[in-house]
Amino acid sequence: MKQFIFFDFEMLCREEGMPFSNMEGIRLGAVKYDLNKEDITYFDRYIQPKQLQPLSSFCINLTKIKDEDLVKASRFPVVFQEFLNWVGNLEESRFFSWAKNDLTRLELDASIHHIPQQTITTIKSRYVDFQALFSKRVAKVNPSVENALALYNLRFEGEKHNPMYDAYNTLRIYLAFSKDVHKSDLIMLKQFIFNDQEINPLTNINTELKRYVLTDIHQLMTEVPIITNIRTTRKLVKRTMKLVKKYENIQINRSRIFDEEILLYVRLLVEFYNELLISYKEHFSNGCKIVILHEHMPLPLKRLTA
Repeated sequence: MKQFIFFDFEMLCREEGMPFSNMEGIRLGAVKYDLNKEDITYFDRYIQPKQLQPLSSFCINLTKIKDEDLVKASRFPVVFQEFLNWVGNLEESRFFSWAKNDLTRLELDASIHHIPQQTITTIKSRYVDFQALFSKRVAKVNPSVENALALYNLRFEGEKHNPMYDAYNTLRIYLAFSKDVHKSDLIMLKQFIFNDQEINPLTNINTELKRYVLTDIHQLMTEVPIITNIRTTRKLVKRTMKLVKKYENIQINRSRIFDEEILLYVRLLVEFYNELLISYKEHFSNGCKIVILHEHMPLPLKRLTA
């Protein structure tokens, strides 16, 4: 892997909405980040859509794209080939966008213009929905680019709704996420666990975390019967899954701020959830109305709160 490609489309749009399949790309912007040199190069092209009609005033105001920009622009196959030439070796690249809509747009427009599927498949195999990854690891919700930047006390740079600048700012979020791992983990704690409360830098984070985790585990264990019905077990699975999503990022521990004790707590919680899920699926697939859990399953967690 030698380079990261962050890309973004502006698309046809109307205020009253339109089917996504008809929202052809009308501008493609991207940035290329060289992993060795850490330098950035840029790509920005207008695209003339097949359905070349006057843009709605809503679309012009939103995208700042004018009809004359598209009249003079090349069609998608030409722009896409220019993009591929600019990217270079696909096998040495990983592709990112902020939400999967951009990849879907690429696939649809490639299909409309009969672009070889092999090229699109190669890009798809090397693609990351960075908004989804960022939401899972840091933000909990699906934030906008502007809101994700704000988590790191950064502001959007460049012209909004210019896809090249959208791609560039997505890269900035990625660099903050990947390089400032301590900040990323603190944001994660605030978003997932501390309910958006500010974290006092003088506070022992692990002490606070243990209090939260043990309280949640204790409440969960009061709801774990050995014998129950399938509906109650399904509710228990969902409740445990929510707790796992709340705490699972601690296991990654990129910043190394979490101690071995809190890592053990989370590991035991995840192991309990996995065993519970397997047991539920086995009972459900066999049509059982009554669920009998193995006695050993909750024991490690119950010992934590004894």
